[in-house]
Amino acid sequence: MGKRPAFDEIMGMTGDVPPRPALAALGKWLEDTPDDELRRRQEAAENTFRQLGITFAVYGDADTRERIIPFDIVPRVFLADEWARLSEGLVQRVEAINAFLDDIYGERRILTEGVLPADLILGNPQFRPEIAGMRPPHGIWAHICGIDLVRTGPDEFFVLEDNARTPSGVSYMLENREAMVRLCPELFREYRVEPVDSYPDRLLETMKSVAPRGRGGQPVCVVLTPGHFNSAYYEHSFLADSMGIELVEAADLVVDDDKVWMRTIAGRVQVDVIYRRVDDDYLDPLVFRPDSMLGVPGLIAAYAAGNVAIINAPGNGIADDKAIYSYMPEIVRFYSGGEAKLPNVETWRCREPQALQYVLDNLDQVVVKLVDGSGGYGMLVGPTASRQEIEDFRRALIAEPHRYIAQPTLALSTVPTLADTGLSPRHVDFRPFVLTGSKGVQVVPGGLTRVALKEGSLVVNSSQGGGTKDSFVLMADGQRQTQTQSIGGMTQSQGFGV
Repeated sequence: MGKRPAFDEIMGMTGDVPPRPALAALGKWLEDTPDDELRRRQEAAENTFRQLGITFAVYGDADTRERIIPFDIVPRVFLADEWARLSEGLVQRVEAINAFLDDIYGERRILTEGVLPADLILGNPQFRPEIAGMRPPHGIWAHICGIDLVRTGPDEFFVLEDNARTPSGVSYMLENREAMVRLCPELFREYRVEPVDSYPDRLLETMKSVAPRGRGGQPVCVVLTPGHFNSAYYEHSFLADSMGIELVEAADLVVDDDKVWMRTIAGRVQVDVIYRRVDDDYLDPLVFRPDSMLGVPGLIAAYAAGNVAIINAPGNGIADDKAIYSYMPEIVRFYSGGEAKLPNVETWRCREPQALQYVLDNLDQVVVKLVDGSGGYGMLVGPTASRQEIEDFRRALIAEPHRYIAQPTLALSTVPTLADTGLSPRHVDFRPFVLTGSKGVQVVPGGLTRVALKEGSLVVNSSQGGGTKDSFVLMADGQRQTQTQSIGGMTQSQGFGV
């Protein structure tokens, strides 16, 4: 943990009562509701998730059973003015990511002007030279971004990671809200909370808006999944079902004359937009890995011909790379002309000798990450690591320093969480979802709060035992809220307050 006390999202900087003034009612709700009642509601939500099959699997885990991500009944809350500031920063960042991707697969001005070292891009395994020179329909690369944020104080938000490939978690955002509306309706009477249930409609409109021009009529959109063995399969099927479009696997699609067709019982139907949840490596065996059984042969040729939009665009992984992340302040400045409204966490690039030496000298104080790592894997949290783990990372850093970055160990904010012994603060991060279509960028007013369920732990990833919470974004004065929930196949909308 960091040296100073963590900021608590409800109780404030000191963790003492009373809670933050705007959240006094939530504090009273926590005080008045017995732990047994909170636990009963929490278990009811988790039972529903289990019945609905909202599960995931952990790759490489000897226990291959699918499991639910633990849900915590206490929400995390953003005030309206906090959200307004975050949204401005998120829009700026995603616009810069799109400009960056368009540039490095096009003119590469950012390299010729010396803002980024060329080898960091051109020698990066996430850079796809096969895509260079191609331009996606409407010039949009990162249609769906999940920007991971952390908070360390009342006004201190930092970007921890950019996810511009296939960010997961939006289905949990939606299901968590539905559970909260059903199990804790009194909170929605007390607080006017921005609804999130419009996400599938927003996503579908985003997809339609980037369909290649010229075909006329309603674009045909599909979700492409690797199949039910994928850890995020539930989310793939959930999104396709919510949008009312087809969930397809590679065998359902065929490319003919540089056009993508879907096989149906009524014959072939041309596909305009594919929300792919298949990684670049496996997307098209004629271009990437030839042994892929998950991709569609000829898909990249159809994309290059401008006959299909792929969401997110192939090659986006370079924007996820943590070494590139370390340059985001420069990238934002280069493309927007202004300073980043959302700062990065201080980052040492271990490929640079001075930074490497600092990290090696302070391994027990910093967090070390693989530049292409994800899900909490390939990561050292120095203050809680064993001596053996530190020495293992020391050897790895010396052998391949370019593969690592390091960051200070921040005192991530906490939120009261229902632990075995009752309510207790636990560290959280936050993943909002940002959609970019031909009509602009929009930030969905909510997101996925991940919580480290172990006391003192800073690792929130579900694959490492983390859980989730609902994320309330409070409305500005004058807005009216309507929350929708579905029970037994029926949908009901509730209006709260004015």
